[in-house]
Amino acid sequence: MEMIWEDGFTIKVRGEEKEVVISANREGLLSLANQLKALANESVESHLHYDEYNSLEDGSSELIIERIE
Repeated sequence: MEMIWEDGFTIKVRGEEKEVVISANREGLLSLANQLKALANESVESHLHYDEYNSLEDGSSELIIERIE
């Protein structure tokens, strides 16, 4: 799956007790939307894995989104 990022994207994820907060600028939201659409169109179970080393802001919690049948 091709990961397309909008220029200037910012995304941060933090977990707080029983909730997860995803904070993003416009470019970050567009990037996530495009990647979620690509994940939905995958023909097999797959996942998106985000962390501070490959796309999230420093100090972010990891975020994994799985496609299930």
